[in-house]
Amino acid sequence: MNMFLVLSVNIILSLSLIMIAFWLPQLNLYNEKANPYECGFDPMGSARLPFSMKFFLVAITFLLFDLEIALLLPLPWAIQMSNINMMTLTAFILISILALGLAYEWMQKGLEWTE
Repeated sequence: MNMFLVLSVNIILSLSLIMIAFWLPQLNLYNEKANPYECGFDPMGSARLPFSMKFFLVAITFLLFDLEIALLLPLPWAIQMSNINMMTLTAFILISILALGLAYEWMQKGLEWTE
């Protein structure tokens, strides 16, 4: 009986949220909102707009440090292993390589958005 109650509440709640999601945006419809290009670009213009290389550099830097967090996340669990010195050395090498890369990019003025 409890499982039937939970399933029915979940189904009713899901269906009501789906219906509200389809119904609510249609109440406040205007010409700009109905336009498929809300991003500010001219839909009839050229699709090949030049991007700044600084944008890509900042994006790659973000991905690099996001990867660093993903690699260092299991470190607290790895400390419980029998060979703690190896895990500490590996984490230190990883952080050192990333810190040297950050220092190099900082010295080359790669993190400055404006020129």
